[in-house]
Amino acid sequence: MAKRRNARQLDAPQLHGDHPRPVTRRDFVARGFISGAAYATSGGILSLFANPREALAQSNLSQDLQNLLVNPCQIATNGAGKIPFICFDLAGGANIAGSNVLIGQEGGQSDFLSTAGYERQGLPGNMIPGLTDPNLGNAPYANFDLGLGFHLDSAFRRGIMTSLAAGRELNINGAVIPARSDNDTGNNPHNPMYGIARAGAGGLGADGNILTLIGSENTDSGGNSMLPQALYDPELRPTKVDRPSDVTNLVDTGDLVGILSKDDATAVMESIYRISERKTAQVDTQITRDAVIKEMVNCGYLKSADIADRFGGVPIDPSLDPEIVDQPGAPGTGIFTQAEWNAGDRDAQEFRKTAAIMKLVINGYAGAGTIEMGGYDYHGGRRAEGEVKDERAGRCMGACLEYAARRGVPLMLYVFSDGSLSSNGAIDNTIEGRGKGEWVSDNSSTAGAFFLVYNPSRRATLIGATPEEQAMHQQIGYMSSDGSVQRASSPAANNVNLLVNTVLLNYMALHGEQAQFGNVFQNHGLGNSTLQDALTAFTPICNGTIANPT
Repeated sequence: MAKRRNARQLDAPQLHGDHPRPVTRRDFVARGFISGAAYATSGGILSLFANPREALAQSNLSQDLQNLLVNPCQIATNGAGKIPFICFDLAGGANIAGSNVLIGQEGGQSDFLSTAGYERQGLPGNMIPGLTDPNLGNAPYANFDLGLGFHLDSAFRRGIMTSLAAGRELNINGAVIPARSDNDTGNNPHNPMYGIARAGAGGLGADGNILTLIGSENTDSGGNSMLPQALYDPELRPTKVDRPSDVTNLVDTGDLVGILSKDDATAVMESIYRISERKTAQVDTQITRDAVIKEMVNCGYLKSADIADRFGGVPIDPSLDPEIVDQPGAPGTGIFTQAEWNAGDRDAQEFRKTAAIMKLVINGYAGAGTIEMGGYDYHGGRRAEGEVKDERAGRCMGACLEYAARRGVPLMLYVFSDGSLSSNGAIDNTIEGRGKGEWVSDNSSTAGAFFLVYNPSRRATLIGATPEEQAMHQQIGYMSSDGSVQRASSPAANNVNLLVNTVLLNYMALHGEQAQFGNVFQNHGLGNSTLQDALTAFTPICNGTIANPT
């Protein structure tokens, strides 16, 4: 069935007649009135050391001050050694199931849905999994190159593969979780980052040398969707990172380093700290918490000395990093070309924002980060709009995975959206529409989330002794043949809080710490250890920390 839909500009704001007027910031982000972040023209911190978690050992600070960096000042502690974690918050209700990531019936991703079920998920009858593509040498539409099954022509997959160097996919695997969530709202408690900061033995999860959590939005979650209130901790509120000044202020060495050499500037700051320490020891502040006040003053000077020592004279613009952007005279070295980076369009904005977050997280300067991308309430227009935006998101996902590979560290990448949408079978035969079904309405029953894991040493291993058992762990829950989430198929299927807890369980399992899950997250709602095992995708890739790979 062919029908020509509204031919709006693909990145234009979405004015849906069946939606109320946008009122909140989340409404404007979801419908593309704002991009989801300010123009992120650069950001992140360049790789100061081959292993940034060894930065403290290479410090030029005097040994007695190096000791104080951990106690009492608690800075520059080299993070917790956990797997870096980045989540993509696709605001508005993006398509994930079927046209992008395969979600099947009880037998897993390869237990295919009915033709009508796939039509609902935007795939015409001649492109459904189980068939092959005659234009690509009869390659199966069900593609498992990334470990996790994607549709062969998935826009997410196309974008990811464009960013990855050849062969990187062999070290990637993933799992999908069919799960309903409300449409067109930022009130879904989707964001797991606060839990990631606690998801470790003793409640010590992901952390960074400078920050614990970062996000591209100035919200409690760092993105569009909310966080589960049970996880909220005001001390963990993400720092907004979406523009050069946000990042440079994290490691601002001031004018002193420009006037003096780095070593001389560090020496000056050390001297200021020692003078301050002697002076404050002689002063009675007349304040009850005298020792605390003095410690705060002294630590402020010590932190300045540490920043001057570690970052003085170091460029912090990711556009200068050849692993991210091609450098003059050296084309083909970066994940992005100079033309892509400097284009000034929406693609370039999202690429630069992604680079800012991934630099901080993958280099160990932040423990976890959220990248919000807006405009994913893309029903009511041509299918081309969704394809273009999904491929853009895929490019950014792939950039994170590729950068982790270049830095030689593992990465867990989690993708979610608020609700989803469905097709009625009308086909967009434009070049960018690719002969697929147009998205015509919101539909929370077709929703899902997924995560990918990059491991430098080997592809993460699915739990299970047989392919059939492994398939049950790669897809946590299932859909009915008509393409709807079966609400009783897993705790996560109809409860977003439990979806987050399922992601946290899997993060801990990658470190071999799933046995500690109930101690860290009490009243988690995922049942006993046997039930939790069924919700876990992979065997560990690390023994507690990434310093001890398995």
